[in-house]
Order: sequence, then C-alpha cells, then structure tokens
Amino acid sequence: MFSRSRKKIILSIMLSLILLFAVTLSVIMLVSYHEIRHQNTVMLERYVELYSLDQQPEKAPEVKPGNQEIPGSGPKQGNLPPDLGPGFQLSTFYSVAFSEDGAVLSVNNGANGLYSEEELISMAWDLLTKNKTTGRLDNLSYRISSKPGYTLVAFIDDTVTENSMKTLLHNVLIIGGASIVILFFISLILSRRIIRPLEENDKQQKQFISDASHELKTPVAVISTNAELLSREIGENEWLANIQYENERMGDLVKQLLNLSRAENTETPMETVDLSRVVTGEVLAFESFAFDQGKTIQSDIDEEIHVMGNQAQLTQLTSILLDNAVRHGTGSRIELSLKRHGHTAVLSAVNEGDEIPPERLEHLFDRFYRIDEARSSEGHHYGLGLSIAKAVAEKHGGDIAVSSQDGKVRFTVSIPEKNK
Repeated sequence: MFSRSRKKIILSIMLSLILLFAVTLSVIMLVSYHEIRHQNTVMLERYVELYSLDQQPEKAPEVKPGNQEIPGSGPKQGNLPPDLGPGFQLSTFYSVAFSEDGAVLSVNNGANGLYSEEELISMAWDLLTKNKTTGRLDNLSYRISSKPGYTLVAFIDDTVTENSMKTLLHNVLIIGGASIVILFFISLILSRRIIRPLEENDKQQKQFISDASHELKTPVAVISTNAELLSREIGENEWLANIQYENERMGDLVKQLLNLSRAENTETPMETVDLSRVVTGEVLAFESFAFDQGKTIQSDIDEEIHVMGNQAQLTQLTSILLDNAVRHGTGSRIELSLKRHGHTAVLSAVNEGDEIPPERLEHLFDRFYRIDEARSSEGHHYGLGLSIAKAVAEKHGGDIAVSSQDGKVRFTVSIPEKNK
C-alpha cells in the first residue's frame, strides 16, 4: 500500500487549491462590493461639494418639519456640471437643506421621484438628531455637511448597485459552488492519476526488496555453514574471520529487509493484544541491555490497554523504539510510557540527545537513512528499524511521529484502542 503520508500530502495540495479558488471568489466579491461603496461615497462627497443654494431655482418656502406645507423642489440632476463622469450623471441624488433654525430651505427628490419630499424631510430630520455625519439608511448612503448659513443632508440611491451586487453574489454562489464541486471531482481524478504511478513504483520497490531478501537467504546460509566447517578444519584464520563477520552482517541485513517486507506487504493475522503486557515485557527484556550502556529505563505504563493487532509486530515495534533510544541517547535516562488518550493508545519513547535539524527529522523514517553516516555499520544497523516501526504502526491503523527539542528526542506511536 502506498504511503498514507504521501497520499495525504497530494490530497492536501488538491484541497488547498480548491480552498484557494473559493477564497479568491470571496475576496473578489468583497473587494468589488467595497469598491462600489467607495465610488458611491466619493460621488456623494462630490455632490455635496458642488451643491450651492445660490445656483438653485427659486427657493422653496421655509417650512419646518411637521408643517403641512411642502417646500418646492431643490437642485435637479440636470443642473449639475456636465464634465463629471457618466457614473455621477447616471446616479440618483436626493438632498434637503435646513437653515440654522431648522427651517427647510430646499428639497431635491431626484429625477425619478422615488421618495416624496415629505419622506426626504422626515428622514433628513431624523438623521440630524443622531449626530452622525455619514452612514447608510436602507438603500441610501447619506452625508451631512455644514454649508455657509445652512446644513445639507445629501443622499445617493444605492438601490441599483445593491441589487446588482446581490445578483452577482447569487450567480457567484451558484456558478462558483458548481465550479468548486466540479474542481473537487477533477482533483480526485487527477490525484489518483498522479498517485497511481507512484504507487506502482513503490510497489515494485517493495517487491524487489522482498524478492532480493528471499533470494539472499540461501547463499548467506550456505556461506555461513561452509565457513563454520572450514574453521573447524583450519582453526583460527584472520581472513576466514572476516568472511564470517561480513556474512553475519549480510544475514542481519537480509533479516531486517524481510521484516520490513512483511510489515509493509504481508497480511498478518490480527487479534486482541494486551499492549500493556507487550510493552512491559519488552521493558524488562531491555533493562539489562540499557544497564550495560550505562542507562536506566523509566517506564509509565497504563494497564489493560488492548488493541487489535499482531503481537509479534507490536513487540518488534516496541523493541525498535527502545533499542533506538538506548543506542542513540546521550544521557543516562530513557523514558517510556504507554497511555490511553481517549480511544487511542499512545506509546512514547524519550531519550536525551543532540537536537536533530527539522530537515533531517522528516527523513528519519526513510529506508536506509542514518543521521550519523560515520557510524552506519555500528551494531549491524542499516537505517531500517524506524522504517519497520512506521510500517507496523500504519499496518495497525496508527501513525508514528518524532520531535526534537530542549535536548530530548521523542518518538510517539498512536494506535486505535480496541473497543470493549
């Protein structure tokens, strides 16, 4: 099975592209809406700037709000300077001018007359009492400005632009939503096509490792047997000792390759396993080895943690973590814990050690990867242990992670706990 982490990366990229598309549409809508509002505000400010009672037709009679008399109409769109842009010329403005004592001096109810003069006067008077100079009222944007001898309340009608934006938003939601759904399915198809050759290549590599390991078992065993027989004939011999040592190394490598192949490819029988008991047993087995290395193992293991898995592989997983911590720890203390977090069993191994750079941390689970190349053959270790640990964790529906900070290296394995 192709590495789940690689699948997650590819799918994450595809989902990120879809999310980017959705965010782009949203930003376009917000920017467009803001720009239209800004343009209307600028045009309203220009209208207020150009407004002058001196240029209006005959003044309307002075009437305070509440009076039954309705003042005459104020400035009309046709009286505005013709050199302004078409957006200004096509926009609908309303205005009410009040004298300093609150009398209505002029009313402009626009070219279309959507609002009566009484309605405009009432709205303008209410706005004056709120002590706000700018804002919105239904589909109208307003601005209150003090002019020489009077106060002007000016409006610009945003009905057309608001309806246009609502229509645009509606279409974007429908078309954009459909596009996102289509893009999602296209991304699934593309991701499968991208993953397929990678899966095939990964499968071929694993098959090669499995086949090569099985083919090497026989010659390694033959060499070992013949070397043993020869040593009985000729006694101690430097060259024969070298042959036996290197053949032993080859045998260990073949064994690890077979373990990796089984962990990755072989369907192993699963049963209910007492993980607490497995981990406790491995701690006891490693205590003497750790003591020889001048280290102690401090364990904290919750009882009765059961998982659905293969006991041999889980034992191997625990052994790899302990062996790695003992061999590579620079301090004298190894911490190993098994805890229940929700419905997950979390196995953690911590050892003191030099901080590992992030660019190397991500490669620790790669096959044959070793941080210290100078010690690559020490102890017959070939950089396969952590690869096997990762394969076992994923085989059991879990994962493994590593962190390095504050002078400590922590490996954490998470496996779903069996439902009781």
